[in-house]
Amino acid sequence: MPQEPRARDAEATKARLLQAATDEFAAHGIAGARVDRIGAAAKANKALIYTYFGSKERLFDTVMDTHVARVLDQVPFTPEDLPGYAGRLFDFLLANPYQLRLASWHRLERSGTGHEPDGLRVSMRQKTDAIAAAQAGGQVAAAFTPEDLLAFTLALTNAWMPTSPVAATGQDARRHRAAVVEAVRRLVADGSPAPAADPASA
Repeated sequence: MPQEPRARDAEATKARLLQAATDEFAAHGIAGARVDRIGAAAKANKALIYTYFGSKERLFDTVMDTHVARVLDQVPFTPEDLPGYAGRLFDFLLANPYQLRLASWHRLERSGTGHEPDGLRVSMRQKTDAIAAAQAGGQVAAAFTPEDLLAFTLALTNAWMPTSPVAATGQDARRHRAAVVEAVRRLVADGSPAPAADPASA
């Protein structure tokens, strides 16, 4: 049965509110965000924020859940190829700069509140388990624990993002991406230099 027009309108309004809230929270955090600005940007009555989400804090939680799910879906984790994963995550975060800003605000303003983005803890555990399996299978060096390898990979990937004091821009981004991939490669290999790339394949 086709969705009722009223239901379609409600879903469209929620989507606009989530997009407007993403921009607002990324720029100002929870305390600095204003529901009137979110409503205006979404071309919706700000009262609908409370109708659909209950509170500004729960709206932020919904935004976080949405974007954590997006990165988990769009950046497949490949434990046997952590350098490749780092490169893809670098690309995603550079194209979606609000992702890390939202995560920073979450740590600052939602830590200790009992809310954690849906699926994040499970995803991190699955990643470390997958790295451990790759180490056991000889695909990844075991010089570091799976937890350390994951933490180092994420930290290197985030190093040049807009939340960093040394953000990657323009042509530098391509060079920094290559450096991140190489650094992760050395973490999971024996540290010897990678073979020179074939210019024809670049």
